[in-house]
Amino acid sequence: MAFVNYTTGNLAIKIVYYGPGLSGKTTNLRYIYTNMDADFRGELICLETDTERTLFFDLLPIKAGVIDDFKIHLQLMTVPGQVFYESSRKSVLKGVDGIVFVADSQIPLLDANLESFDNLRRHLLIHDMDLNVIPLVFQYNKRDLENLVPVETFNSLLNPHGLPYVESCAIKGTGVFETLKQITKQAIPRVKEKIASKESRLVKRDRIKEKEKEEIAFAAKEESAPIRMTKVKFKSQEDIEKELENLAREFTSREKT
Repeated sequence: MAFVNYTTGNLAIKIVYYGPGLSGKTTNLRYIYTNMDADFRGELICLETDTERTLFFDLLPIKAGVIDDFKIHLQLMTVPGQVFYESSRKSVLKGVDGIVFVADSQIPLLDANLESFDNLRRHLLIHDMDLNVIPLVFQYNKRDLENLVPVETFNSLLNPHGLPYVESCAIKGTGVFETLKQITKQAIPRVKEKIASKESRLVKRDRIKEKEKEEIAFAAKEESAPIRMTKVKFKSQEDIEKELENLAREFTSREKT
């Protein structure tokens, strides 16, 4: 669910990076964070309990169009894919506007990718959301390694509908910003439709796939910045969910520049 502030003219779109453990989700966020101009991104925040952890930060695209005169901001988040973070993975999908599924390209991990994708589908259903409706981009990561799942196999098993996909090596930054641009292009028209319709009528992807042609650009820089992460401890996962909503509202409350 995109957060809208009618006073400041800001709109925050929630993008979640999802996938099996160690596939490169956090690596994506860290690379984006360290290679974005600090004036165009917020803090990297780790919200955690004794057993759960969620990474979060927001950023402002240089060129992403506007939605009914609202300036578009993105809020990126992910949860580690290990089994013991199950609760966080479920809750972070609440109100999501777009999903990047980060698959590990190594052949021995093919089953882990399929299991994670099935978990994604089930967790969305818990929130009454349909994977066939949510904007989705696939990132086939670690393409620099050997013994890889062919792209054709990934597309056959995960992506039979021919949605956008990017071959990547996130640890080197290859394909990272391309993936972010692709999911932004997919998410913006859906959010436009939801805002335009008071009933929030669901819109099939094939109706919005080619609808928007706005250029998407980010304030990347040549040299990476050191990672400075703020860690905040909470008593429960429910407290983390509330804090994520508070952060989104706080972000959209900032005065438009």
